[in-house]
Amino acid sequence: MKDFKIWQSTVKGPVRITTTVAGQLVDKSVENYTDEDFEKVEEQEWALATLTMALSPDIAQGFREYTSTKALWEALIKVYEGNEDMKESLQDMLRQKFNMFNYIPGETLETQLQRFTTLTTEMTIAGIFLTKSEINKKLLNGLPKSWDMNVAVIKKTKDLIVLLLLK
Repeated sequence: MKDFKIWQSTVKGPVRITTTVAGQLVDKSVENYTDEDFEKVEEQEWALATLTMALSPDIAQGFREYTSTKALWEALIKVYEGNEDMKESLQDMLRQKFNMFNYIPGETLETQLQRFTTLTTEMTIAGIFLTKSEINKKLLNGLPKSWDMNVAVIKKTKDLIVLLLLK
């Protein structure tokens, strides 16, 4: 089965297996399903199982009442992305974290860079797009005091490649 079919089930919602009786569209009884009908039902079941298995047990518990992939997906978006006020609040909180980003005493440079990368990634996901210059300045300003000399050289140097080639 292709992943695209699973995604289609998520976006379009469940497919009703129907037949025409006396000119009216009615649900087909399971006894009359064709192999193709069973395949469609199986695709929907697989899509729901895939999405459900991707959730941690404590989160999945709160969404047990959803029986279609589309309904579950929409509920997850509503809960975890929130409304416009929640999105704006998240953006404000991330901007504040970015503005306050600084070295934590005792923190390794690697840990600081991971924390910074995580923060900038969260900002991008939340729809906050920063220029490379803004990101670089914030990172340089957040480095430990022991880096002050290096930071000063970097800030004064317009073309870092030229400086590196002169060494």
